[in-house]
Amino acid sequence: MNIWSGTVVLVAQPAEETGEGALAMRDDGLHERFPVPDVLLARHISAGPIGLVAHVAGPVLAASASIDLVVHGRGGHGSRPDTTTDPVVIGAAIVGRLQTIVAREIAPRETAVVTVGRFHAGTAANIIPATAELGLTVRAASRDLQERILAAVHRIVRAECEAGGATTGPDIRVVKSMPATVNDARVARSVADIHTRMFGSTRIVDPGPAMGSEDFSELALTPDGRAIPYHYWFLPSTPLAVWDMAPGQSPMAKFGNVPSAHSPDFAPDPAVLDHGVAAMTGAVLAELTADPEKTRPHRRARRS
Repeated sequence: MNIWSGTVVLVAQPAEETGEGALAMRDDGLHERFPVPDVLLARHISAGPIGLVAHVAGPVLAASASIDLVVHGRGGHGSRPDTTTDPVVIGAAIVGRLQTIVAREIAPRETAVVTVGRFHAGTAANIIPATAELGLTVRAASRDLQERILAAVHRIVRAECEAGGATTGPDIRVVKSMPATVNDARVARSVADIHTRMFGSTRIVDPGPAMGSEDFSELALTPDGRAIPYHYWFLPSTPLAVWDMAPGQSPMAKFGNVPSAHSPDFAPDPAVLDHGVAAMTGAVLAELTADPEKTRPHRRARRS
Protein backbone atom coordinates (compact mmCIF):
# COMPACT_ATOMS: atom_id res chain seq x y z
CA MET A 1 0.00 0.00 0.00
CA ASN A 2 1.33 3.46 -0.88
CA ILE A 3 2.15 5.58 2.14
CA TRP A 4 2.29 8.84 0.18
CA SER A 5 0.72 10.52 -2.81
CA GLY A 6 2.09 13.37 -4.86
CA THR A 7 5.09 14.51 -6.90
CA VAL A 8 8.64 15.11 -5.70
CA VAL A 9 10.96 17.24 -7.82
CA LEU A 10 14.65 16.98 -6.95
CA VAL A 11 16.73 20.06 -7.75
CA ALA A 12 20.52 20.15 -7.84
CA GLN A 13 20.92 23.89 -7.37
CA PRO A 14 24.08 25.32 -9.00
CA ALA A 15 26.10 28.46 -8.18
CA GLU A 16 24.63 28.77 -4.70
CA GLU A 17 27.72 30.47 -3.30
CA THR A 18 27.74 33.19 -5.97
CA GLY A 19 24.03 33.93 -5.68
CA GLU A 20 23.38 33.19 -9.35
CA GLY A 21 22.07 29.62 -9.54
CA ALA A 22 18.53 29.92 -8.19
CA LEU A 23 17.78 33.03 -10.23
CA ALA A 24 19.17 31.39 -13.37
CA MET A 25 16.95 28.35 -12.82
CA ARG A 26 13.90 30.50 -12.22
CA ASP A 27 14.64 32.67 -15.26
CA ASP A 28 15.09 29.49 -17.31
CA GLY A 29 11.48 28.55 -16.62
CA LEU A 30 11.86 26.15 -13.70
CA HIS A 31 8.31 26.74 -12.45
CA GLU A 32 6.83 26.65 -15.96
CA ARG A 33 8.59 23.49 -17.11
CA PHE A 34 8.04 21.52 -13.91
CA PRO A 35 5.23 21.34 -11.33
CA VAL A 36 5.05 24.36 -9.06
CA PRO A 37 5.61 22.95 -5.56
CA ASP A 38 3.43 23.44 -2.52
CA VAL A 39 6.54 23.28 -0.32
CA LEU A 40 10.29 23.77 -0.81
CA LEU A 41 12.78 21.83 1.33
CA ALA A 42 16.56 22.34 1.43
CA ARG A 43 19.55 21.66 3.65
CA HIS A 44 23.21 22.63 3.90
CA ILE A 45 26.14 21.09 5.75
CA SER A 46 27.89 23.08 8.45
CA ALA A 47 30.48 22.82 11.21
CA GLY A 48 29.37 20.97 14.33
CA PRO A 49 29.32 17.35 15.53
CA ILE A 50 27.96 15.01 12.88
CA GLY A 51 24.63 13.41 13.73
CA LEU A 52 22.84 16.59 14.77
CA VAL A 53 20.15 18.38 12.76
CA ALA A 54 19.86 22.17 13.17
CA HIS A 55 16.43 23.76 12.70
CA VAL A 56 15.48 27.42 12.94
CA ALA A 57 11.90 28.68 12.56
CA GLY A 58 11.66 32.12 10.97
CA PRO A 59 14.77 34.06 9.87
CA VAL A 60 17.69 31.68 9.36
CA LEU A 61 20.05 33.41 6.89
CA ALA A 62 20.74 37.06 6.20
CA ALA A 63 20.14 39.22 3.15
CA SER A 64 23.47 40.20 1.63
CA ALA A 65 25.02 42.42 -1.01
CA SER A 66 28.54 42.53 -2.42
CA ILE A 67 29.86 45.95 -3.44
CA ASP A 68 32.86 46.97 -5.54
CA LEU A 69 34.34 50.45 -4.94
CA VAL A 70 36.92 52.42 -6.92
CA VAL A 71 38.42 55.53 -5.35
CA HIS A 72 40.01 57.95 -7.83
CA GLY A 73 43.04 59.96 -6.77
CA ARG A 74 46.10 61.39 -8.48
CA GLY A 75 49.21 59.29 -8.57
CA GLY A 76 52.81 60.37 -8.16
CA HIS A 77 56.13 59.76 -6.46
CA GLY A 78 56.08 58.75 -2.81
CA SER A 79 58.59 61.51 -2.00
CA ARG A 80 56.16 64.20 -3.15
CA PRO A 81 52.78 63.41 -1.60
CA ASP A 82 51.85 67.10 -1.82
CA THR A 83 51.55 66.77 -5.60
CA THR A 84 49.20 63.80 -5.37
CA THR A 85 45.79 62.85 -4.07
CA ASP A 86 46.39 59.58 -2.26
CA PRO A 87 43.52 57.08 -2.81
CA VAL A 88 45.07 54.72 -0.24
CA VAL A 89 44.54 57.27 2.53
CA ILE A 90 40.98 57.90 1.34
CA GLY A 91 40.33 54.16 1.14
CA ALA A 92 41.67 53.64 4.65
CA ALA A 93 39.34 56.35 5.94
CA ILE A 94 36.43 54.64 4.18
CA VAL A 95 37.28 51.29 5.82
CA GLY A 96 37.33 52.86 9.27
CA ARG A 97 34.18 54.91 8.78
CA LEU A 98 32.19 51.95 7.41
CA GLN A 99 32.63 50.21 10.76
CA THR A 100 30.54 52.93 12.39
CA ILE A 101 27.42 51.91 10.46
CA VAL A 102 26.74 48.89 12.63
CA ALA A 103 28.27 50.45 15.74
CA ARG A 104 26.43 53.78 15.58
CA GLU A 105 23.58 53.66 13.04
CA ILE A 106 21.97 50.27 13.69
CA ALA A 107 19.90 49.61 16.79
CA PRO A 108 21.40 46.98 19.13
CA ARG A 109 18.28 44.80 18.68
CA GLU A 110 18.97 44.59 14.92
CA THR A 111 21.59 42.32 13.37
CA ALA A 112 23.96 43.38 10.63
CA VAL A 113 27.55 42.94 9.45
CA VAL A 114 29.68 45.15 7.18
CA THR A 115 32.95 43.55 6.07
CA VAL A 116 35.69 44.95 3.82
CA GLY A 117 37.32 41.84 2.41
CA ARG A 118 39.41 43.33 -0.38
CA PHE A 119 41.65 46.41 -0.65
CA HIS A 120 43.96 46.64 -3.67
CA ALA A 121 46.09 49.65 -4.55
CA GLY A 122 49.48 50.40 -6.05
CA THR A 123 52.35 48.43 -7.50
CA ALA A 124 55.40 49.67 -5.60
CA ALA A 125 56.25 51.03 -2.16
CA ASN A 126 57.52 54.38 -3.46
CA ILE A 127 54.62 55.15 -5.81
CA ILE A 128 51.32 56.70 -4.78
CA PRO A 129 48.74 55.05 -7.04
CA ALA A 130 45.99 56.76 -8.98
CA THR A 131 43.22 54.47 -7.80
CA ALA A 132 42.30 52.15 -4.94
CA GLU A 133 39.82 49.28 -5.24
CA LEU A 134 37.79 47.93 -2.35
CA GLY A 135 35.35 45.05 -2.08
CA LEU A 136 32.87 44.71 0.77
CA THR A 137 29.80 42.78 1.82
CA VAL A 138 26.72 43.98 3.66
CA ARG A 139 24.67 41.44 5.59
CA ALA A 140 21.41 42.16 7.37
CA ALA A 141 18.53 40.28 8.91
CA SER A 142 16.01 41.89 6.56
CA ARG A 143 15.86 43.52 3.14
CA ASP A 144 14.73 46.81 4.70
CA LEU A 145 17.76 46.90 7.00
CA GLN A 146 20.02 45.97 4.10
CA GLU A 147 18.72 48.93 2.06
CA ARG A 148 19.37 51.28 4.97
CA ILE A 149 22.94 50.05 5.27
CA LEU A 150 23.53 50.32 1.52
CA ALA A 151 22.35 53.94 1.65
CA ALA A 152 24.83 54.59 4.48
CA VAL A 153 27.65 52.96 2.48
CA HIS A 154 26.97 55.27 -0.48
CA ARG A 155 26.83 58.33 1.78
CA ILE A 156 30.07 57.50 3.61
CA VAL A 157 32.06 56.59 0.50
CA ARG A 158 31.08 59.76 -1.33
CA ALA A 159 31.72 61.96 1.72
CA GLU A 160 35.16 60.49 2.41
CA CYS A 161 36.15 60.89 -1.23
CA GLU A 162 35.10 64.52 -1.16
CA ALA A 163 36.86 65.08 2.16
CA GLY A 164 40.05 63.54 0.77
CA GLY A 165 39.99 65.62 -2.40
CA ALA A 166 39.38 62.76 -4.82
CA THR A 167 39.70 63.89 -8.41
CA THR A 168 36.29 62.49 -9.34
CA GLY A 169 33.45 60.79 -7.51
CA PRO A 170 33.84 57.13 -6.55
CA ASP A 171 32.58 54.20 -8.59
CA ILE A 172 30.12 52.23 -6.44
CA ARG A 173 28.66 49.05 -7.91
CA VAL A 174 26.49 46.39 -6.26
CA VAL A 175 27.70 43.22 -7.98
CA LYS A 176 25.64 40.62 -6.15
CA SER A 177 22.58 40.63 -3.92
CA MET A 178 20.77 37.81 -2.14
CA PRO A 179 17.52 37.94 -0.15
CA ALA A 180 17.09 36.86 3.44
CA THR A 181 16.09 33.24 4.04
CA VAL A 182 13.04 33.09 6.32
CA ASN A 183 11.66 29.65 7.13
CA ASP A 184 7.92 29.03 7.21
CA ALA A 185 6.89 28.32 10.80
CA ARG A 186 4.51 25.47 9.98
CA VAL A 187 6.91 23.67 7.64
CA ALA A 188 9.79 24.18 10.07
CA ARG A 189 7.74 22.66 12.89
CA SER A 190 6.64 19.72 10.71
CA VAL A 191 10.18 18.88 9.58
CA ALA A 192 11.67 19.32 13.06
CA ASP A 193 8.97 17.03 14.50
CA ILE A 194 9.67 14.24 12.03
CA HIS A 195 13.42 14.55 12.60
CA THR A 196 12.84 14.38 16.35
CA ARG A 197 10.97 11.11 15.87
CA MET A 198 13.64 9.79 13.51
CA PHE A 199 16.81 10.79 15.37
CA GLY A 200 15.75 11.60 18.93
CA SER A 201 15.25 14.92 20.68
CA THR A 202 18.90 15.16 21.81
CA ARG A 203 20.01 15.40 18.17
CA ILE A 204 17.75 18.34 17.26
CA VAL A 205 19.22 21.79 17.96
CA ASP A 206 18.21 25.39 17.30
CA PRO A 207 21.37 27.47 16.70
CA GLY A 208 19.43 30.66 15.93
CA PRO A 209 19.84 32.83 12.81
CA ALA A 210 23.19 33.02 11.03
CA MET A 211 24.66 35.91 9.06
CA GLY A 212 25.62 33.75 6.10
CA SER A 213 23.60 34.12 2.90
CA GLU A 214 22.47 32.05 -0.03
CA ASP A 215 20.01 32.29 -2.91
CA PHE A 216 17.77 29.27 -2.24
CA SER A 217 14.81 31.47 -1.34
CA GLU A 218 14.77 32.88 -4.89
CA LEU A 219 13.13 29.57 -5.85
CA ALA A 220 10.21 30.37 -3.55
CA LEU A 221 8.67 32.93 -5.89
CA THR A 222 6.30 31.74 -8.64
CA PRO A 223 5.88 33.51 -12.00
CA ASP A 224 2.63 35.05 -10.78
CA GLY A 225 4.30 36.41 -7.65
CA ARG A 226 3.02 33.81 -5.19
CA ALA A 227 5.35 32.94 -2.30
CA ILE A 228 5.98 29.24 -1.72
CA PRO A 229 6.51 28.19 1.93
CA TYR A 230 9.88 26.60 2.58
CA HIS A 231 12.21 25.23 5.23
CA TYR A 232 16.03 25.31 5.09
CA TRP A 233 18.00 23.44 7.74
CA PHE A 234 21.61 22.54 8.53
CA LEU A 235 23.42 19.23 8.92
CA PRO A 236 26.54 19.52 11.12
CA SER A 237 29.25 17.38 9.56
CA THR A 238 32.43 17.67 11.65
CA PRO A 239 33.91 14.21 12.35
CA LEU A 240 33.41 13.34 16.01
CA ALA A 241 37.15 12.79 16.53
CA VAL A 242 37.85 16.34 15.31
CA TRP A 243 35.02 17.74 17.43
CA ASP A 244 36.15 15.93 20.58
CA MET A 245 39.73 17.20 20.22
CA ALA A 246 38.69 20.82 19.64
CA PRO A 247 39.53 23.16 22.56
CA GLY A 248 36.67 24.38 24.68
CA GLN A 249 34.36 23.10 27.38
CA SER A 250 31.06 24.28 25.88
CA PRO A 251 29.62 23.44 22.44
CA MET A 252 29.86 27.12 21.42
CA ALA A 253 33.54 27.22 22.38
CA LYS A 254 34.21 24.08 20.36
CA PHE A 255 32.19 25.43 17.44
CA GLY A 256 34.60 28.35 17.18
CA ASN A 257 37.61 26.01 17.15
CA VAL A 258 36.70 23.54 14.40
CA PRO A 259 37.14 24.28 10.68
CA SER A 260 34.12 26.05 9.22
CA ALA A 261 32.74 25.96 5.70
CA HIS A 262 35.11 27.61 3.17
CA SER A 263 38.09 26.89 5.42
CA PRO A 264 40.82 24.89 3.60
CA ASP A 265 40.69 22.50 6.56
CA PHE A 266 36.92 21.91 6.37
CA ALA A 267 36.57 18.16 5.77
CA PRO A 268 33.02 16.83 6.35
CA ASP A 269 32.57 13.29 7.58
CA PRO A 270 31.36 11.23 4.55
CA ALA A 271 28.68 9.75 6.81
CA VAL A 272 26.81 13.05 6.43
CA LEU A 273 25.66 11.77 3.02
CA ASP A 274 23.63 8.94 4.56
CA HIS A 275 22.42 11.23 7.33
CA GLY A 276 21.37 13.87 4.82
CA VAL A 277 19.48 11.42 2.60
CA ALA A 278 17.60 10.04 5.61
CA ALA A 279 16.77 13.53 6.90
CA MET A 280 15.51 14.74 3.52
CA THR A 281 13.50 11.57 2.87
CA GLY A 282 11.80 11.90 6.24
CA ALA A 283 11.00 15.58 5.61
CA VAL A 284 9.55 14.88 2.15
CA LEU A 285 7.39 12.01 3.42
CA ALA A 286 6.17 14.18 6.30
CA GLU A 287 4.82 16.67 3.76
CA LEU A 288 3.42 14.06 1.36
CA THR A 289 1.57 12.21 4.13
CA ALA A 290 0.31 15.30 5.98
CA ASP A 291 -3.20 15.43 7.43
CA PRO A 292 -5.50 15.39 4.35
CA GLU A 293 -7.86 17.80 6.10
CA LYS A 294 -5.10 20.41 6.16
CA THR A 295 -3.56 19.89 2.72
CA ARG A 296 -4.64 19.87 -0.90
CA PRO A 297 -4.80 16.61 -2.92
CA HIS A 298 -1.64 15.56 -4.76
CA ARG A 299 0.56 17.63 -2.52
CA ARG A 300 3.98 18.28 -4.07
CA ALA A 301 7.30 18.82 -2.38
CA ARG A 302 10.52 20.07 -3.92
CA ARG A 303 13.96 19.21 -2.68
CA SER A 304 16.97 21.42 -3.35
